[in-house]
Amino acid sequence: MHWVLVGASTVASEYVIHAVRAQVGCDVTWLVSGSSEHAIRYSSEYEIPRFTSSIEEALSDDSVSCVYISSTNEKHFVQAMAAIAAGKHVLCEKPLALTMGEARQMVAAANQANLVFGTNHHLRCSGSHRVIREMIATGVIGRVLSVRVHHAVHLPTALQAWRINDASAGGGVIADITVHNADVVRFLLDEDPVEVVALSEMSGMGVGVEDSCMSVWRMPSGAMVMSHESFTHPFAGTGLEIHGTQGSIVATGVMTQQPVGSISLRNSDGEKLIPFSSHSLYVQGVADFVSAARGKGSPAATGSDGLMSLAVSLAVRESAQNGQSVSVNYE
Repeated sequence: MHWVLVGASTVASEYVIHAVRAQVGCDVTWLVSGSSEHAIRYSSEYEIPRFTSSIEEALSDDSVSCVYISSTNEKHFVQAMAAIAAGKHVLCEKPLALTMGEARQMVAAANQANLVFGTNHHLRCSGSHRVIREMIATGVIGRVLSVRVHHAVHLPTALQAWRINDASAGGGVIADITVHNADVVRFLLDEDPVEVVALSEMSGMGVGVEDSCMSVWRMPSGAMVMSHESFTHPFAGTGLEIHGTQGSIVATGVMTQQPVGSISLRNSDGEKLIPFSSHSLYVQGVADFVSAARGKGSPAATGSDGLMSLAVSLAVRESAQNGQSVSVNYE
């Protein structure tokens, strides 16, 4: 099962290439990059045999069956549609697109072509999040009352660029992190936010896009969610709390790309640590995708999951811009 990487990205080099090669019978055989100089260096360093600036050239290779897209956000739509038209399964970074209309077209095209389309929401692949989901589903903490997601970090210099300076490329912390938090909440609670109210700030890291955001979401069950994202917090750490009628789950350091952190259960019996698997998030996510492409199961996060998380992030952005509560539009 040969793969094309579209975008010579850091997330691909640090996580996805290894995750693909960890699957039996899989390898990365093409790199598509807009910079020839970068493509030469990148393909050599990561032993990718072929590279091109033309996605059409890579997609014309009949031996290729899967495409991973990690380009800048505004390119996802065109590139995914080209891959689907060429008959390839697609694993696309979040957000799927800049608009719900484009994202819907991507998912619909893949469905019509009977191709697997996944969203790379890696956090739902972690051992910590999967244990927390199971605890909630089995009623360990009773009825969920509230959730707090703290995902305020300091964006490394190597990752800043368009994320903090280019609104047209889909930059900003809402597109980068709020969309992840939306998927985490949906995954854990198995329900979709219906209304959000938000504030965002440009505190000086970049120009033209927000680098910090806080929002509150209302869930259909009546649970409330407080979500905090930032690019500017070097020492805050990350955290996830779920509070219920019979207990609380407090997880620290789990909103990361690494299988780290801790989970505590607090209830009338006291407090105890909850063990969880330390497997690679990306190896798990790619394994789920490859299984789906081979006809077994589905991706960890489907295209529809990507649509829903995008809808939440767009509602958060709208609320932050107009200062009013916004109903999340999934239609």
